[in-house]
Parts: sequence; C-alpha cells; structure tokens
Amino acid sequence: MRTFADLDEFASAKGEHLGHSDWFTVTQERVDAFADATGDHQWIHVDTERAKDGPFGHTIAHGYLTLSLIPTLGKEIYTVDKVAMGINYGLGKVRFPTVLPVGGRIRVGAELVDVVDRQQGRQATLRWTFELEGGDKPVCVAETIVLYVA
Repeated sequence: MRTFADLDEFASAKGEHLGHSDWFTVTQERVDAFADATGDHQWIHVDTERAKDGPFGHTIAHGYLTLSLIPTLGKEIYTVDKVAMGINYGLGKVRFPTVLPVGGRIRVGAELVDVVDRQQGRQATLRWTFELEGGDKPVCVAETIVLYVA
C-alpha cells in the first residue's frame, strides 16, 4: 500500500499508477446479495441453472457490482493521511469491456489522472482498471472523482 503524508504529496503523484489491490474472488453469494440490494435479479446473474445454457455458460457479476468494489479494493492501494474525509463527487467514463464470471478473481489498479484545487479541498480523478485473472480484457475501466477535505 502506498501512503501519502498529506494532500500535497498525493497531488504530486498526478499521472502515476498507484498500484494494485490483492486478488479478490467474486462469489455467487456476493452477486445474490447485490441483486437483493439493487432489485436487479436478471437470470444471467442469479439463476445458475438457466445461466448454464445462456450466452456466457455461467452466471456473471453485475457491472455495477464490479464498480462498487472500488472502495473495498481501493483501500488496499493507497491512503492519504491528514484528510478528514473523501466525498464521492461523481463518475467520468465507465466501461465494462468483458463480463466477470461468478467465481472469477479480479484485482484493480489505480492511476491518479488529475488533481485540482477546490474551495473545500482537492478534487482527484482516478482511473480504475479491473483485471480478470487469466483474462485478456479488463472487466471494468472507470474514472471516479473524489473531493478530499483536509
């Protein structure tokens, strides 16, 4: 994990790849819980028997489930000391180039794309790339925008 002493040191890493998370297995239980939380019970996600005959041959994780793992996996990559809070400001471009099969192992890499001063603190844009172990395409590439307040 990379630790930045403060927002100034963090901002100086603009343009750098910050590292990768550990590998993380996406289970059917997690997919089912996400379906319950969001109301998205499409059979390609939750019906393991029907999915065997579907387009992917197995159930797949929701794209938004993958996206929602940024806080869980991102905290393994970096931290910024002397910050009171980080507030989600929004998203930039988000793409899901390939599916994430249930049981697949993923990790995410983070790149600090931009940091700008705002009245309340510093606004950072990060690019997150989720890799599937053994895959040739990322399962998700997303830009998040976070406002850090010291």
